[in-house]
Parts: sequence; structure tokens; C-alpha cells
Amino acid sequence: MPTILCLSLLTLLISVIFQPADAQQPAKVPRIGWLAFSSQSTLPERYEAFRRGLRELGYIEGQNIVIERRDAEEKLEHLADAAAELVRLKVKVIVTTGTTGSLAANRPQAPSPSS
Repeated sequence: MPTILCLSLLTLLISVIFQPADAQQPAKVPRIGWLAFSSQSTLPERYEAFRRGLRELGYIEGQNIVIERRDAEEKLEHLADAAAELVRLKVKVIVTTGTTGSLAANRPQAPSPSS
């Protein structure tokens, strides 16, 4: 039950972030990063609950929102790279499935050579 509550709160946060502006702007599809320590096959119910919450708010993956999924396959050394990749993709928000992912997402990234 705490997982569903947490995902609901994250979904609410995302809905606030992606509130439409009053002025007409070119349609730009927001991107969300999904960062998981486990592989996709081990916890599919969390991802599906997240997508369901987005759908309830009118966000449909592939239509008006893009979810960039990165899984570390339970390898800690892959988690930092996956988080850095999401940062490079300039997602609006990174959603994690646990403390390990949150720590990796908050870790300062080295500036790229082009910065």
C-alpha cells in the first residue's frame, strides 16, 4: 500500500510540473525518466501503477508524454550510468523505485566536454 501512495504522490507532482501554460506554445512532449535498480521484469506492477496514475491524469505514454526507462539490472555500477544518461536526455523529472535509485539520481554529474 505505501508503494501505491508513493506513486500517487509522484504522479500528482508530475501533473503540477506539466501544467499547461496560458499562452499557446509549440507542442513539446514532456519526457519523464524512470530509473530502477531492478530489471523491468522483477517489479512490473510499480511501473504499471505509475503509468496508470499518469493515464488517470490524462497523460498517455507515446501520445502526450514520453517515459525514458532505464534499468540497472541489479548492478550498482550500471545505476550511476543510467542516471547520467537520463540527465543527458534532459528529462523533466526522474522517478526512482527506491533509495538506491534516488541516491544515484541526486549524485552530481561531471560536466560534459562540450559544457
